[in-house]
Amino acid sequence: MRWRHSGGSQQTRNIRKWCEGQVRALNLPEDGHLTIERLISYIAQRKGRKISLAPLTLPNGSPDGLWMATADEDYVLYEERLAPMHQRAVVLHELGHLICDHKGTSVLTTEALSLLLPSLDTALVRRTLGREHSHSQAEIEAEYVGSLLADRINSSLIGEQPSVPAELRELAGRLSALENPSRRR
Repeated sequence: MRWRHSGGSQQTRNIRKWCEGQVRALNLPEDGHLTIERLISYIAQRKGRKISLAPLTLPNGSPDGLWMATADEDYVLYEERLAPMHQRAVVLHELGHLICDHKGTSVLTTEALSLLLPSLDTALVRRTLGREHSHSQAEIEAEYVGSLLADRINSSLIGEQPSVPAELRELAGRLSALENPSRRR
């Protein structure tokens, strides 16, 4: 992985060190039997919250994955049409956001969010939409944490997931449409 092999700036070294500490704090087993499902159990235990994976058919132009936090549960949504290795990378990246406890900085007002998505908690929407999707520090951290986790996982596949409720599918479609309005087709 390029992250560990480049010297980089002091800021880059600090980010790497911080991310490595976040993964180390999970106290993951080193028995060679870590699956994504087991990893999610460890993260859920650390966070004290349920975490669910949800494969979805996301609209064209949407990101390949989203992490959404509700009052009770964290959801990692990922595009179900991706190749298994790509799905794994997307899920691990989104788990990286969760592990790093990234927060959103949405430019939409609470009133605008309420008008656009009246049935949704505006805090949930703000947290999901507000994350930057570029080369921001949050994205770099999530990518690096995801790559560290990938080194620990012994399987390339995500296990069988329960069906996704229609309400969650609709929510993912609405959020991804708001997240990338200029990329709609």
